[in-house]
Amino acid sequence: MMQGKKEYRILDILSLDIRESDLKRMAAADSGQMEQYILSKLADRDISDLIQKYALPYRELMTYYRCAMMEVSEKFNVLSEEMSLQYDRNPIETIKARLKSPESIVDKLQRRGYPISVESIESNLNDVAGVRVICSYTSDIYMLADAFSRQDDIVLYKKKDYIENPKPNGYRSLHLIVGVPIFLRDEKRIMRVEVQFRTISMDFWASLEHKIRYKKDLPAGAELEKELLECAAISAELENRMERIQKTADCYLDDSWKEDGR
Repeated sequence: MMQGKKEYRILDILSLDIRESDLKRMAAADSGQMEQYILSKLADRDISDLIQKYALPYRELMTYYRCAMMEVSEKFNVLSEEMSLQYDRNPIETIKARLKSPESIVDKLQRRGYPISVESIESNLNDVAGVRVICSYTSDIYMLADAFSRQDDIVLYKKKDYIENPKPNGYRSLHLIVGVPIFLRDEKRIMRVEVQFRTISMDFWASLEHKIRYKKDLPAGAELEKELLECAAISAELENRMERIQKTADCYLDDSWKEDGR
């Protein structure tokens, strides 16, 4: 019976209204049988009515998260414009935004033992909305993160510095969980957004590491972990050397301008 109630909460988020007798049968079914049952139920229902009845609160919440991502992205666009005037180069290479998929949301709630509901999503998950800021160098990351965090309408909830303290696999990035206001027709809401700061090399390594690690039938072994960690170290060293070259070039240009001004 407890298993049936658990499945009902999961199916409710999928917009299904299952009878108690059906739940008992589904509790003993494997995932393939359950998927076929769900598909057959969906085929018998008015999809439009289901969307209106069940999906609207979820769609509204996702809209709020999209608005929050736009707010954060625009703040970095403004910083990018300002810093382009102050520096000979733009420290922001790319700004990316992404919304967590429904499958990932449900999976994370289940893994952490949280209820599967719209209210639970907003209360318990910090990374439904994400903005990634790709910079040239590590120093750019800290400069931008500081300028962003000091804005008076930003609330900083959490900071994880995986640059100073990389993950065991070599992953490096700076993560901020922030609250940003969005202004709706009748209210102001504070929405949480995860902001990730990476350099080009950090993003390159993380992207390839993710693709490699999640290949099907890939044997997990110490040798693979060692190779990834070594690649992360090489990437970090290359980045540091390029930044030193950049600083040397900047000093040379500054000296040249001073001489021209005499």
